[in-house]
Amino acid sequence: MDFFSAVATYGFLRGALWAAILSGIACGIVGTYVVSRRMVFLSGGITHASFGGIGIAYHYGVNPIGGAMIFAVLSALGVEWAGAKGRIREDSAIGIVWSLGMAIGTLFIFATPGYAPNLMSFLFGDILTVTRWGIISLAVVVVVLIVVMLLWRRPIIYAAFDREYAKSQGVRADAILAFMTVMTAVVIVLSIRVVGIVLLISLLTIPPTIVGTLTKSYSQIALWSSVLAAVGNVVGIWVAYKMDFPVGATTIILLTLTLFIVKLLTLPSLRGAQRRKSHV
Repeated sequence: MDFFSAVATYGFLRGALWAAILSGIACGIVGTYVVSRRMVFLSGGITHASFGGIGIAYHYGVNPIGGAMIFAVLSALGVEWAGAKGRIREDSAIGIVWSLGMAIGTLFIFATPGYAPNLMSFLFGDILTVTRWGIISLAVVVVVLIVVMLLWRRPIIYAAFDREYAKSQGVRADAILAFMTVMTAVVIVLSIRVVGIVLLISLLTIPPTIVGTLTKSYSQIALWSSVLAAVGNVVGIWVAYKMDFPVGATTIILLTLTLFIVKLLTLPSLRGAQRRKSHV
């Protein structure tokens, strides 16, 4: 059956498309924040820490996404608190919650009788299993992120690039960074079904990296990263449908190829700019 005919016929495929578009927009916005703050490792740490919540939820027979959400948000706040108070370096805190979350998740899953049938969908994604509630949650988060970026874009930029300078300008940097870190955790957990824990860090970082090659404007990067991530997700579903490939892996490979092509196309102009600087 043709892809578009299948979309018109099957509701779960339409749901997958909506999840792809919404998660792409959300990941584009928070991914720009993470990349600009040079905390890509943070997104990886939160993503893998959420596995601890999934393992605990499986063990006690409750919703795994709910468990992942609690674990991810607490881990994100813990990292932000540690960095703000100077109790421990942020990269060290991220490494700790990354490994601890995976260890706790593995331990609780191992201690659970029987087999966890949906575990692979959390690790590598299964966009066709996204629920109606998951789509609604993503839509709400996207609206919140857009409103926040429209109203408080400049304070967020100040806080992301230089916490101390932002404080000197009267910006409540600690509160802003904590909020954005929590939103990053929420987006990560809600997007796990799209590409999975293992690959999600790429969806957060590749689109801003591609757009950042073409412009240095934070607003432009956030806007076009969202578009690129959403389009990449949709094209990934289409290619995966045609070739019978895993959706998450297909999407990340396509985005990586796009990054490679953009870098090749912009390489001559970058070299020209460097030569002009050397002659000044």
